Amino acid sequence: MYYNSKNLHNAKQMRSNQTPHEHILWEVLRAKRLNGLKFKRQVPIGNYIADFVCQDKMIIIELDGSQHNTDEKRFYDNARTKYFNACGYRVLRFWNSDIDSNINEVCEIIINSIL
Repeated sequence: MYYNSKNLHNAKQMRSNQTPHEHILWEVLRAKRLNGLKFKRQVPIGNYIADFVCQDKMIIIELDGSQHNTDEKRFYDNARTKYFNACGYRVLRFWNSDIDSNINEVCEIIINSIL
């Protein structure tokens, strides 16, 4: 898969400096803990870095905080989603508050998205 080589370095840094919400979700997703699905985190795809990727099911999970609630960031996020979709991925977006308030529902949505 094509990726910008600069993003490989950035992805490694992002894995080392994940947000608290990414850490919470990663603890659920890592080591095939969620329904046996294999996820990777901070994966370079093209000119972007996806938060979590399940290659087998072609699913990307993106976590968004309040900084994503501006017109400029929504435009950027929409462009990323369109790119990922064009690569064959289905993108699931969750707010950080979803992780805080109901991680179980987030997990159900992820599992249901592959059925």
